[in-house]
Amino acid sequence: MRNCARVRLCRPDASGLMREMELLAQVVGSTRLIGIDWHFWKVVGWVGNVVFFSRFFVQWWATEKRKQVVVPNSFWWLSLIGSLCLLAYGLWRRDSVFIFAYAFTWIPYIRNLVISRRVARECPTCATCGTDAPPRACFCPQCGVKFAA
Repeated sequence: MRNCARVRLCRPDASGLMREMELLAQVVGSTRLIGIDWHFWKVVGWVGNVVFFSRFFVQWWATEKRKQVVVPNSFWWLSLIGSLCLLAYGLWRRDSVFIFAYAFTWIPYIRNLVISRRVARECPTCATCGTDAPPRACFCPQCGVKFAA
């Protein structure tokens, strides 16, 4: 079996984390399976693809469950994790297309998570029935109890 692991431990510009990841890649080595040379970074790239793609199923499921368009926080977390894995893979490959495609995608993902968290903190919870009401609601949508001002 041909060893195709890319090990660049002597690169002077590599950070400590990159050196550790490269060492791990060397330890794990590479193997050929279903016609593909598999190594640590190839797995990182495929995990990124799978995680990034899975977010669409999460969003579809949430929308079907509520019968309205919903983008749950898990969609944004999967987007963030998947794009960071793909960015790491692109950096390892030194592929400018990958790097540019995923260098800034984390900004709207994190922003949407921050906004979601802020809205969740502003939503009052009914002391009577425990239902979460929309932000700035005066009455519980479930039982009609008036919220304290």
